[in-house]
Amino acid sequence: MAVATARQEAEALAPRENPELVGHAGAERLFLDAVRSGRMHHAWLITGPPGIGKATLAYRIARFMFAEGSTSPAAPADLSIDSASPVFRRVAAGGHTDLLTIERGIGQRGNLRTEIVVDDVRRVGEFLHLTPGEGGWRIVIVDSADELNRHAANALLKILEEPPERALVILVSHNPGRLLPTIRSRCRTLSLSPLGQAAVKRVLSLVEPDFTGAQVKEIARLSRGSAGFALDLVRHDGLRLNSDLEAIVSTLPRLDIPLMHALAERLAPAAAEPRYRIFRELLMRWLADSIRRVAEAGKGADLALTGGRRGSLDRWLEVWEKVGRLFERADAVNLDRKQVLVAAFTAVQQASRPA
Repeated sequence: MAVATARQEAEALAPRENPELVGHAGAERLFLDAVRSGRMHHAWLITGPPGIGKATLAYRIARFMFAEGSTSPAAPADLSIDSASPVFRRVAAGGHTDLLTIERGIGQRGNLRTEIVVDDVRRVGEFLHLTPGEGGWRIVIVDSADELNRHAANALLKILEEPPERALVILVSHNPGRLLPTIRSRCRTLSLSPLGQAAVKRVLSLVEPDFTGAQVKEIARLSRGSAGFALDLVRHDGLRLNSDLEAIVSTLPRLDIPLMHALAERLAPAAAEPRYRIFRELLMRWLADSIRRVAEAGKGADLALTGGRRGSLDRWLEVWEKVGRLFERADAVNLDRKQVLVAAFTAVQQASRPA
């Protein structure tokens, strides 16, 4: 692993720069088998929850194909190539002439678009029909395919229906059910599972070796198999955010109003964007756990298993959907974050009251 120091984790573990893939040896073997067979499929769909290494695998495949794919090596151990090689460096720098990455672009107002548009995908067709600059493969990575709008998805489908020679399209998807069935049917799928706690701890030990064992264990638990989320928790004071959440919900159905407002004010400024998004995720996961526990209590489990959450299951499901829509609307129309968080906790409070 070529991660030098904890201070470099943001750069070293970006997917296109990350030399190590943790926990997905089975997916690597499946791809290597396809290389050895000499019958490489033209499109691959890499699926699984966010933050588990899907994009890292996509770039790992691209580097391998540029460096080794043309020779169909007999028995490589994995898809790794030397991080000091020119191919690795050019891919990491975004400067390889035979690699095109499609992501959400910048809109007319200078903001990041909420979807991948058809003009982005039109570049794919033009790119793939060019002669490879280095005599090997032309590779496109779409990260993530879930963000394709309807017109972009249809444009991509046409490309997948008539792929040029020596072309490889790799789609990254957190939720493949959102993709057109016809796109899925034209891809070979590599399904990645959430990482085990041991794998998450390994990633954490590489980027934050000074963390105590208890801190690493707690972050691994909160990450639920997502190394990406675990690293976000490390970088943006996630343990404190989770502690704040637990303090607020521990008094339900009564809310600690001063603590709630203090937290909302901390997360409201634009500079607090990463911490705000982490807290949102923690709150939505807590709500999902509450729904599960209320459902278990309804099947005869001890009410203590609900952690004091006594509202009806229907009410908890309703508040989970309401809070999720509230967060989505806040992103779409730039609502005041403090008011959004206060409204979310108010909805949780109402759900927690005895039915």
